[in-house]
Amino acid sequence: MQNGLYVALSAQIALEKRLNTVANNVANMATGGYRAEETRFETLLAEAGAGPVAFASPGETFISRRAGEAKRTDSPLDVAVQGDAWLSVQGPNGPLYTRDGRMTMDATGQLLSVAGQPMLDAGGAAILLDPQGGPVMIGRDGSIVQNRNQVGTIGVFTLDPQAKLSRAAGGALASSVPGVAVQDFSRIGVVQGYAEGANVNPVLEMTKLIMIQRTFEQAATLTGDSENALANAIRTLGPSS
Repeated sequence: MQNGLYVALSAQIALEKRLNTVANNVANMATGGYRAEETRFETLLAEAGAGPVAFASPGETFISRRAGEAKRTDSPLDVAVQGDAWLSVQGPNGPLYTRDGRMTMDATGQLLSVAGQPMLDAGGAAILLDPQGGPVMIGRDGSIVQNRNQVGTIGVFTLDPQAKLSRAAGGALASSVPGVAVQDFSRIGVVQGYAEGANVNPVLEMTKLIMIQRTFEQAATLTGDSENALANAIRTLGPSS
C-alpha cells in the first residue's frame, strides 16, 4: 500500500478546506460584526501493516467567538456589545444572534438590524420606538429612552460555550442552544455610538494563506514522489519480456 500517497492526499483535502475558510474570512474583513471561521483538525490512525499510519482529517469548521474592534460612529442607533454576549434579531425560524449593532428605525418606529431584521428585547419581542419621540438614548443595560421616557430595551444575551453556532439569514448566527438574557450588567453591556467590526486579523489570515500554500506544495511533491516510486517498483518487479 502506498501510504505516503494517501497521507499526502488526506493533507491536500484538509488544506483545501482550510484555504476556503481563510479566503472567506479575508473576503469579510470589512463586514460589520462578522465572526471569523476556524478549522479544527484531528489525526486519524490506521493500522496498515507493520505500524500505524497517521492521516489528516478533513477538518471541522467552527465560528470564532473572539470580539472584534469597536469603532466610534456617533450614530445614536449604533451599539457595540462589551463582554461575551450577543444581540438578538428575529429570524425566519426564531431568534438569531449577532454582534453587529448597527440599527435603523422604519417609518412605524420598529427597530431593525442593518439587514432589516427586527431587533428583539430580553423577552424575544420586537422593539417599537416613537418616530416623533425625539433623540434616542441607549443605556449600558440596553434601555432605550426618548424624551425622558423609557420606550424599550435592547435584549442582550449570553450563549452556552458548548452551543454550536451556524451561519443564518442577514449575517446573523443560529445557536443550537437558546440564548439567556443578561441580568447582571457589571461586566456585560452595550455602548451607544459605537459599532463592532469583524473579528478577522488580516495579518494572521495572510500568514495562514502563505503557510497553506507552502504545505500544499509539499504535499503535492510527496504525491509525485509516491507515484514515481510505485511506477519504478512496477517496472523493476514486473515480468521481463
